[in-house]
Amino acid sequence: MADPVAGSPGKAAGGQPPPALARTPPMGWNSWDCYGGSVREHEVLANAEYLRDHLLPHGWDHVVVDIQWYEPTADTSGYHEGAMLDLDEHGRPMPSPNRFPSSAGGAGFAPLGARIHAMGLRFGLHILRGIPRQAVALRLPILGTEWTAADVADHENVCPWNPDNLGLNHEHPGAQAYYDSLLARFAEWGVDYVKADDMLVPYHRSEIEAFSRAIEASGRPMTLSLSPGTDLAVEHVDHLTRHSRLWRISDDLWDRWPDVHAQFDRTARWVAHAGPGHWPDADMLPLGRIGIRAHGGDDRASRLTRDEQRTLMTLWAMARSPLMFGGDLPSTDEWTLGLLTNDAVLRITRDSVGNRRHRQDGDLVVWTAQSTDGLLRYVAQFNLGDEAAESRVTAAEFDIEPDELVVDLWSVAEPARFGTTRTVSLPAHGCVLWSITAVP
Repeated sequence: MADPVAGSPGKAAGGQPPPALARTPPMGWNSWDCYGGSVREHEVLANAEYLRDHLLPHGWDHVVVDIQWYEPTADTSGYHEGAMLDLDEHGRPMPSPNRFPSSAGGAGFAPLGARIHAMGLRFGLHILRGIPRQAVALRLPILGTEWTAADVADHENVCPWNPDNLGLNHEHPGAQAYYDSLLARFAEWGVDYVKADDMLVPYHRSEIEAFSRAIEASGRPMTLSLSPGTDLAVEHVDHLTRHSRLWRISDDLWDRWPDVHAQFDRTARWVAHAGPGHWPDADMLPLGRIGIRAHGGDDRASRLTRDEQRTLMTLWAMARSPLMFGGDLPSTDEWTLGLLTNDAVLRITRDSVGNRRHRQDGDLVVWTAQSTDGLLRYVAQFNLGDEAAESRVTAAEFDIEPDELVVDLWSVAEPARFGTTRTVSLPAHGCVLWSITAVP
């Protein structure tokens, strides 16, 4: 049946030109899936070096240090209530020197950021909404003001799953001053990408605006990514596009088929709003070796089957989701590396328009898109069911000629004529991804 949520591509709010940041979906590595909150400097550098050597030529250029970089005792057991955090004299988190040795002596992340930049890569950091409880208890002064952390704290509006911070009272001008000082420090460190967490559930409108203003005031362009997006309503899209560059549309996604399956409806709702400078984010890629010191699960290879992994990569590409690899890159096997370096598939992420769910018939789903120059048409056929099934498409439904050439982007097969109909047998949770070109 025709898809009821399909629509035309969105545009920047108010018809304004899209911003220069994130003109294509960001692509890179994030420490969360393999190291949880306990990643160490040598591990970040090892992954950055692998990214430079193997993935940068294919467009992967972000290195993101995820949560708890300011906690000396962070480990695999989750978040530690009452843990002593590394803060500066103004209540701003500082990287823990026992985990990030180059930060000693107040250097912060500037040395690590410089090393990542020297590799031709971008440096990203995670940060949690609010102000550290420790700063509030110590009544640490907010930089450049007469106020302290205790003056601006909101004891009711707190993160439900991480105990580090209290909320901020954005009716007090000191709340903006605190964020201004925090993002100014990130700018000093050379941060290019900020993953701001606990922003969207519930929807913290004032928080998002304050964070956006702080980035602008810092004087350094930084891509703002908002998380997590469980049940995020599309009605917020205009506000999101004005104040952030990407936003999550789900809770954390792990290497479980139900997690991937659930993204089909979510991406179909959001894809019309993807475009330069504003990207709905289907979350990280839990592929390769993950769970090394994660907060859930054990050290393992991704539990997704190879068919499920191709399906994940194909959906993320067709939906133009940002791509953040969660596995340990130096441990990456050749098959997984092949997923990440398929330039024909990655081109869809970077350069396509009209992306949409074309139709769904039970467990059989078809997505379509085309290249920006109009020379290539893309068709993805998915089987979400637990048994193999045949999926049939026709030239007529895509308004193409039967003699146009079709190439399977996940195989090395030679081009073939599309024909009036094309039927493929798809394995359980599997897919096929075609590019179609007119015959000269």
